[in-house]
Amino acid sequence: MTGTDEHENGAAPETAESGIYGEDGAIRPAFLAHIGAAIADRDILTLKQDITGLHQSELGDLIEAMLPEQRRSLVELMGKDFDFTALTEVDDAIRLDIVGALPNDQIAKALQQLDSDDAVYILEDLDGADQEEILSRLPFTERIRLRRSLDYPEETAGRRMQTEFVAVPPFWTVGQTIDYMRESRDLPDEFSQIFVIDPTFKLLGAVHLDQILRTQRSVKIEEIMHETRHAIPATMDQEEAAREFEQYDLLSAAVVDENERLVGVLTIDDVVDVIQEEAEEDLMRMGGVGDEELSDTVVATSRSRAPWLMVNLATAFLSASVIGLFDATIQQMVALAILMPIVASMGGNAGTQTMTVTVRALATRNLDIYNAGRVIRREATVGILNGATFAVLIGAVAGLWFQNLGLGGVIGTAMIINMLAAALAGILIPLLLDRLGADPAIASSVFVTMVTDVVGFFAFLGLATLWFGFA
Repeated sequence: MTGTDEHENGAAPETAESGIYGEDGAIRPAFLAHIGAAIADRDILTLKQDITGLHQSELGDLIEAMLPEQRRSLVELMGKDFDFTALTEVDDAIRLDIVGALPNDQIAKALQQLDSDDAVYILEDLDGADQEEILSRLPFTERIRLRRSLDYPEETAGRRMQTEFVAVPPFWTVGQTIDYMRESRDLPDEFSQIFVIDPTFKLLGAVHLDQILRTQRSVKIEEIMHETRHAIPATMDQEEAAREFEQYDLLSAAVVDENERLVGVLTIDDVVDVIQEEAEEDLMRMGGVGDEELSDTVVATSRSRAPWLMVNLATAFLSASVIGLFDATIQQMVALAILMPIVASMGGNAGTQTMTVTVRALATRNLDIYNAGRVIRREATVGILNGATFAVLIGAVAGLWFQNLGLGGVIGTAMIINMLAAALAGILIPLLLDRLGADPAIASSVFVTMVTDVVGFFAFLGLATLWFGFA
């Protein structure tokens, strides 16, 4: 089926296989305009017809493409037919704007239709008073489950876990287990394994569904269960939990409290979100923009970027002070002022390359005390090799440009020195910050840039002063 931008006889847009998207992967302007018109006309029938069948991620993309007032109106018009799971797919600022415009009673009713992990995701950013009011409107069992998840620190497995799971005692038979799953109405929508627990809810093992289906009804669960070697503590950092999934190719994993009691399950769909979030977080922090999102206001964006720009300004003054030490040298040879940025720029780029590899290796635990020495030697060698290569190139260009072979030799030597310094700074600064307990992603770039600027200017101008004998 192929979609068209115009809809004949008032028919809904074709949405088969994400037909709401254009070739560029963005929401089609015609579809967005169609939904906008339906919202303006308060055409609830058209909205339900066009939106109800969308996947939560598609609805999330649609919401992000809308104007703020359209988002709030859409949720209002859709009423109980609005899929609140879509709010887990949008920026935090957009989610808070939508949820903040809704009465707490409506939010409480919507949360009862969600998996516990999605409900926690929506609740965790609300202020304490609203959280408590919404929780108080939930049934007792659901309220206890959500409170338990919210009690765990942010960015831990306990916050990410789903508290709906299937657990049976070891003495049950396969037949009893199957009958229980057929008759119970309180099971998660999707699951891949059944957990085995003792009367105190202590985790004993697990059984995969495929094994249940291949085993005779009379066989006891304890005979076919396997030990859960990768149970995840609820207080484990979500990034560490994601690493467990990656290393052992898990689809789901039990989450246990400090007493080894089963409290939830972590599933691969949540882990994929964690991996994406952590990667984005590292990338954003390396640029000094923190948790900034596209939906943030101008004031919030400016405020989040200002602190590291201030730090960068301070380091820039340090670099400028190095140049000031050689003002007499620069006055006597203007070519130095022209060539200075080349040395600093090449060093900065080289340092950024090394720093990026190092920060990512630290994040994935591929760089540790056992291989740090080897990696440092490798990066230093790469710095010298690349420095020598570009030293020959820039030295020849500078010598021919200014008809001064000595100047070519000076800038070539400075290039080697700065590329080596860049390589060492790019790996040692993140390692040092990590050792001190700081996040290497958020601070490394400023200090690496400072090192390459200072060393580059000092090496180039210092060598020029010595070579040409300037006073």
